[in-house]
Amino acid sequence: MADIDSLKPRLVAERIRHSEDLGKLVRRVRTEQELLQTDLAGLAGTGNRFIVDLERGKPTLQLQKVLDVLDLMGLEVVIQRKGTIRI
Repeated sequence: MADIDSLKPRLVAERIRHSEDLGKLVRRVRTEQELLQTDLAGLAGTGNRFIVDLERGKPTLQLQKVLDVLDLMGLEVVIQRKGTIRI
């Protein structure tokens, strides 16, 4: 039987200052979800190249497609002023 804590969504809160930071986060969460890049691309309706570029931190990707992939992965973008703490 699953432990109750293992059923709770894992909190992922990280500062993203560069496209490479976002790429590393996407790769880590994708592997935690036991998805291959091709799996994620298929689920997101994108080409595999888009996922590869996202994980490499390509800075010129289409923002809406990036947001759609993040949403599909159970992630969201939160914007806040620098120096504030979000609980």
